Amino acid sequence: MTNYLTRFWLLSALCAAPAFGAGEFVAPRNSAVPGGVHVTNLRPADGDQPSATFNGKPVLVVRQAGYWRAIVGIPLSAEPGKATIEVSHPKSKDTAIVFDILPKKYSVQQLKVPPNQVNLSPEDEARVTRETEKVRAALDAFTAQAPSTLRLEQPVPGRRSSSFGLRRVFNGESRNPHSGMDIAAPTGTPVKAPLAGRVVDVGNYFFNGNNVIVDHGMGLVTMYCHLSKIRVEVGQELKRGEVLGDVGATGRVTGPHLHWGVSLNGAMVDPALFLAPPPKKKKQ
Repeated sequence: MTNYLTRFWLLSALCAAPAFGAGEFVAPRNSAVPGGVHVTNLRPADGDQPSATFNGKPVLVVRQAGYWRAIVGIPLSAEPGKATIEVSHPKSKDTAIVFDILPKKYSVQQLKVPPNQVNLSPEDEARVTRETEKVRAALDAFTAQAPSTLRLEQPVPGRRSSSFGLRRVFNGESRNPHSGMDIAAPTGTPVKAPLAGRVVDVGNYFFNGNNVIVDHGMGLVTMYCHLSKIRVEVGQELKRGEVLGDVGATGRVTGPHLHWGVSLNGAMVDPALFLAPPPKKKKQ
């Protein structure tokens, strides 16, 4: 269970979150797999708001359809099996919710490339380490105000790849799985915020190129990579649909596209779960 200081901070933050009624808040699609999202009821909403943690990190808790619900991001590195959400109640005993992380097989791509395209120089390796720590800190943000919904708009029009979770193997050496959605679009295409939020990081990074990170509240953070131009600055408040940058091919890429990442309680999760499902095809 969380210690006293963590619980005090969590409860203070969560109590500042707005309560949502049925029809006002749309949760992502439930998919309890590595890289997915698990949505679960914590208690009926007639009582005080609980708080919750998963893997030691606070998770998003909202009131919806008569319940306090936890919306938990599951890391791509999670092993299938039992997992536990720890729940703290203001006026009653702490509880735990156990759920099953189901297996999911993501694609593997074997590639043969020149060694200098895989192995970084010591200078580049040091740069990547520094940048990774900075980006990780931004993605781990947890602010008190909850987003009004978790139904996101696609940030740029274009064909969406299904490469989330794809693991590339270069010359027999496995790399981290692909942790976002790639959207094909021409250079200069405006990239729009899929939800209101605050810009918490901008920069030019070795792998990500021109990069923007937006905090939407309570552990929901989105990232936009390879931009040709950044049009926002740190601390700027964005409305849904406001332009934050332009599609480009900066960083380590082979062509123009947007890499869109979604982080929930510090876990990179499949952005497709937050988009409206495609319309059903009409029967002929």
